[in-house]
Amino acid sequence: MKRNRKVKILATLGPASSEEDMIQKLHEAGADLFRINMSHASHEMMRTLIQRIRSVEERCGRPIGILADLQGPKLRVGKFAETKVTLEPGQTFTLDNREEPGDSTRVFLPHPEILEAVKPGHRLLIDDGKLLLRAEKADGKKIVCTVVSGNKISDRKGISLPDTLLPVGVLTDKDRADLDAALATNEIDWVALSFVQRPEDLAEVRKIARGRVGLMSKIEKPQAIERIEEIIELSDALMVARGDLGVEMPLEAVPGLQKQLTRACRRAGKPVVVATQMLESMITSPVPTRAEVSDVATAVFEGADAIMLSAESASGDYPVEAISTMASVASTVERDPYYSNIIYAQRPTPEATGADAISLAARQIAETLRLSAIVTYTSSGTTGLRASRERPQVPIIALSPIVQTARRLSVCWGLHCVVAKDAEDLDDMVNRACRIVVSEGFGKAGDRIIISAGVPLGTPGATNMLRIAYIGSDGQSGI
Repeated sequence: MKRNRKVKILATLGPASSEEDMIQKLHEAGADLFRINMSHASHEMMRTLIQRIRSVEERCGRPIGILADLQGPKLRVGKFAETKVTLEPGQTFTLDNREEPGDSTRVFLPHPEILEAVKPGHRLLIDDGKLLLRAEKADGKKIVCTVVSGNKISDRKGISLPDTLLPVGVLTDKDRADLDAALATNEIDWVALSFVQRPEDLAEVRKIARGRVGLMSKIEKPQAIERIEEIIELSDALMVARGDLGVEMPLEAVPGLQKQLTRACRRAGKPVVVATQMLESMITSPVPTRAEVSDVATAVFEGADAIMLSAESASGDYPVEAISTMASVASTVERDPYYSNIIYAQRPTPEATGADAISLAARQIAETLRLSAIVTYTSSGTTGLRASRERPQVPIIALSPIVQTARRLSVCWGLHCVVAKDAEDLDDMVNRACRIVVSEGFGKAGDRIIISAGVPLGTPGATNMLRIAYIGSDGQSGI
């Protein structure tokens, strides 16, 4: 199934899209990989969704990636005697360790790590920022606050702490159980980590995963921005989680951060996903707002690897239409005359390695000679990532003998992934590449392609060769 766009679409599965026929419709409409939100999916449901995705994959003949999104710590206040209370700006309100129901002066905070970490002057945001408190006193047992803005608080509302570095890891007991269940299936390609604050947060997950899945850090905390280069280095990919990021940071700062994170990932050669509220109105409407279309277009212009739908595809009334709309917007942007100029201007400087030099040369040769495709043989996926990082104007076909590698690369910009056996020798390598280019619809007899691979063949991480080939008149061999 050939896509006429390079940016990928990540669709969240949920009540509106959990049946196999709907998953197939979403894939046909443009979804390249699927997200299972472990905040709402049981282990049994996760396994059922995996089985249905793999059935669709087998019928469609195209590798489909699966992302398990771990819930992460959920920080909430306790309950109130009357369910909710009304506050006044300027009044004092206390969060403490007393478990009795709250009132208009105090409420239980069942998180001792917050009580110990918050300092005077720190901000506390309740209910996605609808209530803003400022800490005046904190002694480890209670936090005495002033109400800055907002006037309502009710049972179990979430709390965010933009100024506080919490001494907690990214994995809760639920997350560890979910991660173990996901790894046990051997079918999950990516795990998304919530609440990443520092590079050390990734250490425990890496130890558990042992390379069996790619780790995608969700950037939703201001503390993560301060150490973003280190986090990117230890992550396999990044997700710009704009919803939570927009709660803990000024809303007007989020667009700039989105650009900063996208470009940082491109420099590092790591995939980046832009997520949250991209087509939010399509949860209940068959058409998006003009502002939402512009938002999707901006992410595509920036060169993001993938754009994500959340509730739009998981629980909305128009999941297929949302995918189709996103695919249409992305395809149109990529045909815009300004698109290639913007992408070219943002190209990062290659690293001083042979593999990076080969990928750069492949892109330059393909564009100079107007070749039909770049074909890259990749076992570990590293060569495919480097080819994607170059953002070439010609299609990239990533051939891998390992299905897990092909599935993991499905999130990467511009990669058309094909599972194929390793070539036996150089002639077989050329012939196999030419056949696949023709069969996948990227070229015809007489066209030229460029092939990157490693010699000796089948050696992971040894990309050191380029070969220009003509597709033979039979469309089955190369010259």
